[in-house]
Amino acid sequence: MDARFADAFYWIALSNPADQWHDALKKFDEDNPDVLLVTTEEVLTEFLNFYAEAGKHRRRIVGVMCEQVLLHPNITVVSQSHESFSQGFELYRQREDKGYSLTDCISMAICRERNIGEILTNDHHFEQEGFIILF
Repeated sequence: MDARFADAFYWIALSNPADQWHDALKKFDEDNPDVLLVTTEEVLTEFLNFYAEAGKHRRRIVGVMCEQVLLHPNITVVSQSHESFSQGFELYRQREDKGYSLTDCISMAICRERNIGEILTNDHHFEQEGFIILF
């Protein structure tokens, strides 16, 4: 099955109809019903943190969405581990001249490990590491 990595950008925009990327991401999902999405617990943490102070209603919406992500058969959520942290931290240390977050470094390491080249994001840091960003 064809896999794409879903960055926090994807989950944030998909969960918010007012987001400028929302419609494009919904269209991507409609046009690619068989794509396997891969994300990480770290990315989902970023997603939930983004809405931490958005109020009870929005927190409830993203909480339900995150629960659905965890249960969806076409979405793989890679668990946090000491190994994934170490791999991401190593890339973080190697790229002192970049503005990569640790979560991005962990995501990049997971993508390399799983041979995923296309990322559902608009974060150009992934391009700097040779990945194709889809938005």
